[in-house]
Amino acid sequence: MRAGVMCAGGRALSDSDPQAPPRTRECGREGQEAAEGRLAIERTSRRLSRQRDDIKLSVIMAAYNEQETVEQAIYEVLSVEYPCDMELIVVDDGSTDKTPELLARVTDPRVVILTYPRNQGKGAALLTGITTATGSYILPFDADLEYLPDDILKLLAPILMGRCSVVYGVRLFGYNTVYRSYLYALGNRILTRTTNIMFGSCLSDLHTCLKLIPTSMLRSLALTERGFGLDTEISASLLRHGVRPFEVSVSYFSRSHEEGKKIRWRDALGCLRILIRVRFQPRRRLSVADKAPASEQQLAL
Repeated sequence: MRAGVMCAGGRALSDSDPQAPPRTRECGREGQEAAEGRLAIERTSRRLSRQRDDIKLSVIMAAYNEQETVEQAIYEVLSVEYPCDMELIVVDDGSTDKTPELLARVTDPRVVILTYPRNQGKGAALLTGITTATGSYILPFDADLEYLPDDILKLLAPILMGRCSVVYGVRLFGYNTVYRSYLYALGNRILTRTTNIMFGSCLSDLHTCLKLIPTSMLRSLALTERGFGLDTEISASLLRHGVRPFEVSVSYFSRSHEEGKKIRWRDALGCLRILIRVRFQPRRRLSVADKAPASEQQLAL
């Protein structure tokens, strides 16, 4: 009798058994697929390990009179267990409350504190952070606790998997979100829809704070806005160059003006002005030294 094959269930099947051929082939195929699966997992693990070593996250937090939340915001950002190296750059934008005193107490070596003697605008603070950052990826993060630091991991996941290079954390209206004013939610929807029509894109949330972008790409953009408009200018410039961000959903807890929210309805008009300028400005003028940022496909890991 020819040698048999031991299959699941412990019964040895010989070639003379009528059931032997199909069961033997099935067992062999399952074993081969299992082996191939283990090899794929090992290769993926090695690749992700290399990518983690190559990636460093620079979180930039602009703070202006945020004494009620900035200390907690810093603590929560640093408490996240990141799968890569990280640094937190806090830019005190000329605060006149106790924010400077609270920042002076921070001793974590991962934190860099920068200070403006007088208020320059959120955009100026973020541009300073972008210039100072030593990481390979940059992520703005507000000091007002409207976003959850744990959601940063959601943005990093597709980067580590090599699926994309630009990730937006979008607020899906009616899903893990709290808006204090319907007008602000409506304004964001209208401006996002306007942007999609102008640039042929399909963004879900134009004004999300959480934009994870390669440092080299961000620095290649000729950014000029020094106020809240920088947020719009970044997205419009990326879309103008053909970059289409990958989107993941995040949580959002809006605060009211009484709680410190600083954006006003006039900022929406400024946003529309920036969209028009970037859309019809020659593309070469949107980049530093006439060097356009690479496309999403070119920057894929």
